[in-house]
Amino acid sequence: MQNLTILFFQSDLVWEKPHDNIENFNKKIRKNFKGEDLIVLPETFTTGFPVDPAPFAVEKNGFVTDWMKQTAAKTGAVITGSFLLKEEDKYFNSLLWVTPEGNVERYDKRHVFSMGGEDKKITKGNKLITVNLKGWRIRPFICYDLRFPVWCKNRYSDDKGFEYDLAIFVANWPSQRSYPWEMLLKARAMENQSFVLGVNRVGHDGIGNYYSGNSMMIDAKGNIVSQAEPGNEVAISTEISMEELTAFRKKFNVGRDWDNFTLIID
Repeated sequence: MQNLTILFFQSDLVWEKPHDNIENFNKKIRKNFKGEDLIVLPETFTTGFPVDPAPFAVEKNGFVTDWMKQTAAKTGAVITGSFLLKEEDKYFNSLLWVTPEGNVERYDKRHVFSMGGEDKKITKGNKLITVNLKGWRIRPFICYDLRFPVWCKNRYSDDKGFEYDLAIFVANWPSQRSYPWEMLLKARAMENQSFVLGVNRVGHDGIGNYYSGNSMMIDAKGNIVSQAEPGNEVAISTEISMEELTAFRKKFNVGRDWDNFTLIID
């Protein structure tokens, strides 16, 4: 069973400047990439979290996707992160999972943040995705999704095992709510018997919000595997063990006792 190596970036973002942010990530990846399997960027990594997506949203096959494909091909790593995407007359907060071979999978943020007006501009997603990397089943989410345990719920069956082994949450999660950020990451890891990675931005955005980051990898027992120093831009390389996860699940398999349920998506 192969370990998985991940490079994640707790970065400041230039407000509403897509090309500046892409160039900054080019520099960060060149400096910090050491052959990891996966590169993870924050939520809306090209713009920060703007009120109006219209001036900045791009087509799925636009320059942001092209850059992600080029970066994946150049590094040999999968790259993922979310940005504002336009499709016909709708806008989405979309995470792309881009492989070195140029394959692209897409997850649209399900839980749009109504208290910040995101629901007025962004169309919510209606499906989960599970991607595979080196035998790891990985399920990506975006920011506010973290607060909704039913949407994030892992499943188990004796014939297929667990639906996912690692959940990833990319975020623009303000510092005043950093305590629930950490607690919810740990809760999602323990209740789903999976690793959980939370990748959050730092710095101030253009409307006065401050982000302290608090990015971290959590194991299935709720322990912090690796953690970025709050408030600082930092690149973290971390390694997680499938052998460790499998041994814990075998010894303490809560999944067999989970409730079965049907999720109705409106």
